[in-house]
Amino acid sequence: MAESHHPHGHSHSHAHDAVGITERLREKGYRLTPQRLMILSAIETSDEHISAEEIYAQVAARYPDVNISTVYRTLELLKKLGMVYEINLGEGRVRFHADDSGHHHHLVCQKCGTVIDIDESTLSSLRDILMHDYGFEAELRHVGVFGICKSCRRKKSGGR
Repeated sequence: MAESHHPHGHSHSHAHDAVGITERLREKGYRLTPQRLMILSAIETSDEHISAEEIYAQVAARYPDVNISTVYRTLELLKKLGMVYEINLGEGRVRFHADDSGHHHHLVCQKCGTVIDIDESTLSSLRDILMHDYGFEAELRHVGVFGICKSCRRKKSGGR
């Protein structure tokens, strides 16, 4: 009886970041299954934007019986709650990141698929112009700009 305060004997020391989302889910009354926790930690420990398939692979490594639709349903829930954001980087797959990983803007090369992070301030003048000229408050938390990167442009003009 005295041991009841150790739910599964797992202590996640690296999961201090995950506390944000997991606590907020708990507060909203959502059950935190081991699979959901794995999905959260996959998103939060990923340096890059992570696809649903990559999340699924990580979770399935630990829980082979997990279904990819569980991953999709959990991602939908987290999106609805504003805890993760998705971005389509034009590779036919949507990628996800936790809402506390800052604002991200990307330049995406349509030839080689390179993704270049750009500084948030790069778009602040666009935000100001849209507000000033159109009275439109732009949601520029996550923007992907598509085009051709420097090295692909060089190859093109290299004349071969």
